[in-house]
Amino acid sequence: MQPVEEWSSLLIHKPAKMKDRLGFKIVLCSAVFMILTQNRAFADFDSESHGVNSESLVEEEWEMVQRKGMQFTLNGQPFYVNGFNTYWMMTLAADNSTRGKVTEVFQQASAVGLTVGRTWAFNDGQWRALQTSPSVYDEDVFKALDFVVSEARKYKIRLILSLVNNWDAYGGKAQYVKWGKASGLNLTSDDDFFTNPTLRDFYKSHVRTVLNRVNTFTNISYKNDPTIFAWELMNEPRCPSDPSGDNFQSWIQEMAVFVKSLDAKHLVEIGLEGFYGPSASARTRFNPNSYAAQVGTDFIRNNQVLGIDFATAHIYPDSWISQAVSDSFLEFTSSWMQAHVEDAETFLGMPVLFAEFGVSAHDPGFNTSFRDMMLDTVYKMTLNSTRKGGAGAGSLVWQVFPQGAEFMDDGYAVYLTRAHTASKIISLQSKRLALFNSLCGWRCKWGCKKKNHTALDALLSHNELKY
Repeated sequence: MQPVEEWSSLLIHKPAKMKDRLGFKIVLCSAVFMILTQNRAFADFDSESHGVNSESLVEEEWEMVQRKGMQFTLNGQPFYVNGFNTYWMMTLAADNSTRGKVTEVFQQASAVGLTVGRTWAFNDGQWRALQTSPSVYDEDVFKALDFVVSEARKYKIRLILSLVNNWDAYGGKAQYVKWGKASGLNLTSDDDFFTNPTLRDFYKSHVRTVLNRVNTFTNISYKNDPTIFAWELMNEPRCPSDPSGDNFQSWIQEMAVFVKSLDAKHLVEIGLEGFYGPSASARTRFNPNSYAAQVGTDFIRNNQVLGIDFATAHIYPDSWISQAVSDSFLEFTSSWMQAHVEDAETFLGMPVLFAEFGVSAHDPGFNTSFRDMMLDTVYKMTLNSTRKGGAGAGSLVWQVFPQGAEFMDDGYAVYLTRAHTASKIISLQSKRLALFNSLCGWRCKWGCKKKNHTALDALLSHNELKY
């Protein structure tokens, strides 16, 4: 998500045979058992405690998430994602008076079944900076990031760690340019971040430092920690000074291979918002506005780079179309998601994760019912792909907040302990995806093959499970 002050720049199948019926009954009965079992796991959040059942914290085998074709996998099972963003965790963990908020986020996210969180592994030259100057780090802040990773593992939540920002918040590429100028470089644009060799080396040094970091709480290096789901090259990268996209493409090519050279175990993604560019002019009709094709990014071309394991897209109709809430937001969301799932399947052969989505309470016409409709739309579109074993790999809401952190609220905060309907919608999506992942992971002959789609459709039907 970009800072508020940046928004203005983008206003701009046949009847079943007997064997199939039997299979359906087996699946259905098993599913009922699983749902009853899962309800126990999710019951904590529906109670006043809002905590995690202690049984869920029992240590178990903790493996790396991998990718097989268009699916994420975990221990040989599909791993479709219901997740969340909370970018500020390292910053708050750096102060003992606010560190508890990090634990609260993970407790509450785990209680509604969220399995992946996304947060910053950068803070460049700003308040409570991690990297105070090129290759110079504040150890106390690094220990705060260690704490975030260790708490995520404790609550069985994997993390996408982003390595730098496109925006000025938390430093970003602008800070790298400032550092470059201070060292005597002749730089004229923040986009020099992508082209200048020295700035590229500054970034590589940060990547090397983070990946090789040994967690002071777990004694596990980041590059060997299964808690980390993926590395994100940059949050919402753009290079508007080069609409052709060549400069940014070159940067991705270099950095994706560099990350893989240090860590071949973890997945890598770019951090894209998902805009279509010059290489796919026929797809630009799905962009939210004409400007989106001119920011130097190119969804299909960028994700075809060696070393990139999955694609991402963000969903912000209130930033990209109009701040005034309307049904057009939901229409755009559906078409935007469908286009990216189709392209991930047709051109990329990889999963696509909708890594940020939300609607702001600051928007004219906003109400919580509309936010719930937005959640429901994104989740239903995800399920449309999931039930077919497709490339729509999941979504991460922007963003989950604990009470008492309102001072960090950018308007998109979802407070799980008081947004009861939203919490139920999120919890239901978690149950559905967990059910699908488990059914498709059974070591049975039927696996996830097409003949079982009817049974799975019934289990995952939007109308079968009510909020």
